[in-house]
Amino acid sequence: MPGTRDYAREDAAEGESPDPVSDVVRWAAFSCALVPVVLLMCGQSFGGAAGTAAGLVALTCVCHALLRQSARTAARVSAEQSVPHRGRRGRTGGGSHRGARHPGPGSPVD
Repeated sequence: MPGTRDYAREDAAEGESPDPVSDVVRWAAFSCALVPVVLLMCGQSFGGAAGTAAGLVALTCVCHALLRQSARTAARVSAEQSVPHRGRRGRTGGGSHRGARHPGPGSPVD
């Protein structure tokens, strides 16, 4: 039946990358190679183009490290939010080792 499937959403789900950080770094590496070539074609000296390429590579490496750190931090925060809080001393439940000196109402008295 026409109009029952959402093709736009289906195409978007297939086109998404499993690791968007790697995609960004790949494009940055491409630009690190492309920019010096364009500078040389426009008449820039070889030293200037090489310096520009070195600066772009350094900037790409720093951005890659920051993106990875941000992804790790976001994963850690979401993992911490999914774990329930266990209380003051890190225990749950009312076991026999709770540190009480007096027996409860259901325990036998000597």
